[in-house]
Amino acid sequence: MRYSVTAVVVSYNREDLLAECLDGIDRQTRRPDRLIIIDNASTDGALAVARDFATRTHIDAQVVPLPHNVGGAGGFAAGIALAVEPLMEPRRPDEPGVGYRMGGYEPQPGLIHDVWLMDDDTVPLPNALEELLRASDACIAQNGRAPAALGSKAVWTDGREHLMNKPRPRRHPAKGGAGLRGFPSAYQTRSLSFVSCLLNADLIAAMRRLPNTAYFLWNDDYEYTTALLRDHIGYYVPASEVVHKTKVFGSSDADPGARFYNEVRNKIWLWRFSRGNFTRLERALFLLKTARRWCLTWLRSPDRAVIDDCWRRGWRDGWQSAPERNAHMDFGDEAVNRAVRACEGGVANQR
Repeated sequence: MRYSVTAVVVSYNREDLLAECLDGIDRQTRRPDRLIIIDNASTDGALAVARDFATRTHIDAQVVPLPHNVGGAGGFAAGIALAVEPLMEPRRPDEPGVGYRMGGYEPQPGLIHDVWLMDDDTVPLPNALEELLRASDACIAQNGRAPAALGSKAVWTDGREHLMNKPRPRRHPAKGGAGLRGFPSAYQTRSLSFVSCLLNADLIAAMRRLPNTAYFLWNDDYEYTTALLRDHIGYYVPASEVVHKTKVFGSSDADPGARFYNEVRNKIWLWRFSRGNFTRLERALFLLKTARRWCLTWLRSPDRAVIDDCWRRGWRDGWQSAPERNAHMDFGDEAVNRAVRACEGGVANQR
C-alpha cells in the first residue's frame, strides 16, 4: 500500500530536545512526506531550531509559530488540522449545506493518508515510521481495512519502557482478533498517547474531529484516541520504538505537581462530554481507574497540599465549566483558524 505521511511535532521551550527530535525524523529509513512543526510561542531558541531544520532537510517542512501557548492539545489540534485540510473538499455552489464535504473513511485507491504525532521530547529510532507502516499493511491484510491508529513503544533514556505511554490491551478486541500477524508483541488497544502515534487522516476527515484544545494538556490524547477507536481498529506496535526524554521516569500515576489540576478537570470534562466514547462497561471501568489513579497520585506525592488544592479547583471547574469548541478559538494564525474550522465543519475556505 502507498502512504502519504505528515509528521506533526509540537514544540515549546525545549530547543535541545527539539533538535534531537527533528534529527530523529530526518534519519528515518522511511521519511515522512511532509512535516509540520507547531511552535507554542517558545521563548528560548526552539523556533530558530525549527526554522533552521526546515531549510536543510529534504522533507517538505512547514514551521508554524503561534503567538500564544495553546498547550499540547491545541498544538496537536492545529497540526492535525493543517495536515487534514487538503483532504477536505469544498462543496460546489449547487450542493446543499455549507462548508466542506465530508471525506470518506476509505482512502483514495492505493493511497492512505496518515498523520504521525509526537512532542518535542520524543526521539524516534530510525525505523520507527517504517515499522508503523508495516503494521498498517499487516492490519489491512488481516482485517481488510486500514487501522485508525497505531502507537509506538516509548522507552526512557535508560532503556526502560515508559509505562505512562504503554496502553492497556483492548478488553473486547474488534475485528481480526487481539494480535497482529507478523508482529508478535503487538495488540489491539482502546487508546494511545500522542508520543509517536500514527493516525488515519482519511478517518479524521470523515469524523470531522480534532483534539480538544481546551484540555491544554493531560488526557487530550486519551479523549481523542478513544473517540477514534470506539468503532475502529488500533494497535500498540512495540516493533516501532521511540525514546521519550521526560525529565523523570514514571508511570501515569507519578506525581504531576500543579498539572494535577488539568488531570482532574479534564477527566470530569471527559466524563460529562465524551461519555459516548465508551461502552457501559468501559464507563464503569473509567470511574474505577480514575479513582485509583487519583488516590495513588495523592499517596505518592511529596507535597500533598498541592495535590489537594489542584483536586479542589479541578473538581470545581470540571463540573462548573465546559470545554470551548476549537472552532470558537483564535489560534492567532489565520491559516490554522481556517484549517480547524474546515476540519470541524466550519465555514468554507475563502481562498
